[in-house]
Amino acid sequence: MTVPPRMPRWLEAMFPHGMRRRMIDVGDGLHMHVAEWGSEAEDARPVLMVHGNPSWGFLYRKVVADLLAGSSPPLRIVVPDLIGLGCSDKPRDASLCTLENHGRWLGAVIDALDLHDLVWVGQDWGGPIGLHALSSRLDRVSGMVILNTVPGPPREGFIATHFHRFSRMPVISDIVFRGLGFPQNAMTTAQGDKTSILGRAALGYWWPLRHFRDRTAPLALARMVPDSMHHASIPALRVCQETVTSFRGPIAIVWGDRDPVLGSVIGHLKRLLPQATVTRTSAGHFLQEEVPGPIADAIRDVVLRKDRADRRAS
Repeated sequence: MTVPPRMPRWLEAMFPHGMRRRMIDVGDGLHMHVAEWGSEAEDARPVLMVHGNPSWGFLYRKVVADLLAGSSPPLRIVVPDLIGLGCSDKPRDASLCTLENHGRWLGAVIDALDLHDLVWVGQDWGGPIGLHALSSRLDRVSGMVILNTVPGPPREGFIATHFHRFSRMPVISDIVFRGLGFPQNAMTTAQGDKTSILGRAALGYWWPLRHFRDRTAPLALARMVPDSMHHASIPALRVCQETVTSFRGPIAIVWGDRDPVLGSVIGHLKRLLPQATVTRTSAGHFLQEEVPGPIADAIRDVVLRKDRADRRAS
């Protein structure tokens, strides 16, 4: 059995008490790290929270703490690290980093943990990757909470962001991403509150990618973002959009308006999902650091709305 890598004591102490960790075989000779909290009872509602680039499950620690402080019914909180990030295996072959592969690897975790009636939470690449994994498992989903992500392909005529155009520049992008540790060393610049990722919080994001050899994923994930309608990610992103728009359960959106990368996408998302409840905040891209309370409240609200709908139907 593969054992999760050890964390330094200062880092482990930053996570909520009661963390259970495991490594799950997801195929291709790879193992995904998964942290869990909360109830282990069979009737506990699973909450699957998926991060994006270049973060890891550490991003959700404040949301987890808020949920543990008081939630009814009991929750089983599941926080995986995407392959290439966090404590998961880090392949050096960038060609493995496709939306289809990430969706398949996450789907293997959902199957291995036998998650049903789950609430899914996705941010950044955790949005499309989560939706792609759920596209063939939508009957297992009872609710969705969407945080600063784009759950589908761009519109015709779009212009890629400066960040994603830079990621495709030969040589210099490799030097900056792999050599200098970007963007994990500059996450605070994407925040509404620029002090929200400093000190040990910043070190917490740096720690899993401290070795040069482990820094394949941040650049590969940046290049996974389409730069044209002919990009390899487009077909899989269309599957993601079909998945989220066909879902008939409760959906909540919690948004950071001061996100310099995706902040303006909220208008498109509201048109795409008019049935969703929307909470807008002054947070930035990694809003879990700035507004964990509203995110936890949205998760609780989705759980309660689903339970009320089930009672009316019974």
